[in-house]
Amino acid sequence: MNLSKKLVLSLYRKMLEIRRFEEKVQELYRRGVLPGFVHLYIGEEAVAVGVCARLRPNDYVVSTHRGHGHALAKGCLPQSLLAELWGKETGCCRGRGGSMHLFQPGIGFLGTNGFVAAGIPMGVGAAYSAGLRKTGQVSVVFFGDGAVNHGAFHEGLNLAALWDLPVIFVCENNLYATETPFREASKVTDLAQKAAAYGIPEITLDGNDVSAVYESAGRAIDQARNGKGPSLLECQTYRTVGHHEGDPGIGYRTREEVEEWKRRCPLLRFRQRLLEEKMIPGKVLAKIEQETETLITQAAQFAESSPIPSTEEVLEGVFSTT
Repeated sequence: MNLSKKLVLSLYRKMLEIRRFEEKVQELYRRGVLPGFVHLYIGEEAVAVGVCARLRPNDYVVSTHRGHGHALAKGCLPQSLLAELWGKETGCCRGRGGSMHLFQPGIGFLGTNGFVAAGIPMGVGAAYSAGLRKTGQVSVVFFGDGAVNHGAFHEGLNLAALWDLPVIFVCENNLYATETPFREASKVTDLAQKAAAYGIPEITLDGNDVSAVYESAGRAIDQARNGKGPSLLECQTYRTVGHHEGDPGIGYRTREEVEEWKRRCPLLRFRQRLLEEKMIPGKVLAKIEQETETLITQAAQFAESSPIPSTEEVLEGVFSTT
């Protein structure tokens, strides 16, 4: 693996942080203490981490309804994110956004989105803004395989290609749009063909291999930052949980398929590789694992003890007086 020890430790720590965060959200949601609706990122951590590790703090990320991992990978703190899911005043949106409407522009995170493919025009717009201002920023748009048959996908790719915008389209192809297999929703399942229609280069890669995502994302981001236009990355991955909490995740998938993908877990594969290649001692990884457990436990304590928003401020941020 042609990566430094400092980098691989950072990648492993962040993937583990996302996994433990999502497991805590799952636990709290099943206990009935978290409001709203959650779509967990368990199994797809390598995509967000591999891509966002290549970004600068002021680069933009636009997310989906399954966006906790993107937010954490871009720099949102676990305690702030969990407080937001809990509807607390200390959340990144002061408890007003929730899981599908997270937003933290200070770290370049332009939001999760409950509408399929709706983040694509936003990401293209952010790239257009960066180009006009000549800031050297890039924009990354995450979306699932269910988004590629939406008009926003085609309109976004067309405009980005036409104007050579600094945007990277990242398709997290987890094979299912809710319960619909991708092969049953699109005659053309090769995203390279869809990208080629707009003159955009496409890379298909193993989305459960964080080092492969890191390397491919780096090339695409450098290309965009250097004025050479957009790219499309198809990261083949899998959510090992249901589409949302409440969906058992079987019926439309076999147990055998789910178990096979669990064996391809990005965390387990990366950990095993670090040990097999003797890059990192097991005791160092164990220390990171313990520190991450503590971090997420403290985040939950912080979120639970945080105050709920005041009823006097319920309209704050809803209407503008100017």
